[in-house]
Amino acid sequence: MIVDVKAVPRSSRSGIDGWIGGALKVRLKSAPVDGKANRELAEVLAKACKIPKANVRWLSGETAKLKRLELVGVDKLPL
Repeated sequence: MIVDVKAVPRSSRSGIDGWIGGALKVRLKSAPVDGKANRELAEVLAKACKIPKANVRWLSGETAKLKRLELVGVDKLPL
């Protein structure tokens, strides 16, 4: 499954907030420094979808707030 994600770093809590403008809004505690927010994003999505972190693959947007990710082994998001 390919999904657009709007990452919100430096939030008070981590978690998925739902859909906003066609993208999945995900709050992250980590700052976007040295890839910490991207690693946390992969953990949050993997945990929600019950897949390994290695199955979260970046297609575009590694350094942007709007990202396009592939979730391997997921047919439907559990939201």
